[in-house]
Amino acid sequence: MAEGSLPVAERLLVIACGAIAREVLAVTKLNKLAGVDLTCLPAIWHVYPAKIAPAMREQISLAREKGYRRILIGYAECGTQGELDKICEEEGIERIEGPHCYAFFSGNNRFMASTETEFTAFYLTDLITRQFEAFVIEPLKLDKHPELRDMVFGNYTKVVYLAQTDDPALQEKARWAADYLGLEYEYRFTGYGDLEPALQRAAAVSSAPSL
Repeated sequence: MAEGSLPVAERLLVIACGAIAREVLAVTKLNKLAGVDLTCLPAIWHVYPAKIAPAMREQISLAREKGYRRILIGYAECGTQGELDKICEEEGIERIEGPHCYAFFSGNNRFMASTETEFTAFYLTDLITRQFEAFVIEPLKLDKHPELRDMVFGNYTKVVYLAQTDDPALQEKARWAADYLGLEYEYRFTGYGDLEPALQRAAAVSSAPSL
């Protein structure tokens, strides 16, 4: 985003997973949140979480050098094995609450309540649906070794598409993904879930006058 008229020290920088970049921009626009800038780490690191924390430290350091005082980590825990929480504690900044994006899009409370009955569900979001080949098929080499499909997904029973937008084309793609994996299909419209209030709170703090 363009920096606008506010000085950097008064703006909020969201350092986010590229997998939720569209959603961060959409929530910011929808809620007319002023003074919010966005930078992203590669979305594909959703598949390689060990890369996230070291890159996050680097991005925070760069942001401090540019003069940002208010930063929000645009990730949930996301498989970093507590490393993002260590960064939050050391840097005195916050991240989006939840274990992963499936949870905060669903709403963390609702998602956690469903985990005992949905441990055989494979979740999709808009981004993962849109780039199903790049995020699922290619990393798992299912295109080259289709016999791996049942080995990897044999314990799953259904694909649950957690939709941020009401997009018929994405719904069709999600159904195709479920068929490709040989699983049942379920559609749930979540909107932006807990991401929206998290950004609203962070932006409100950012815009508050300094004492």
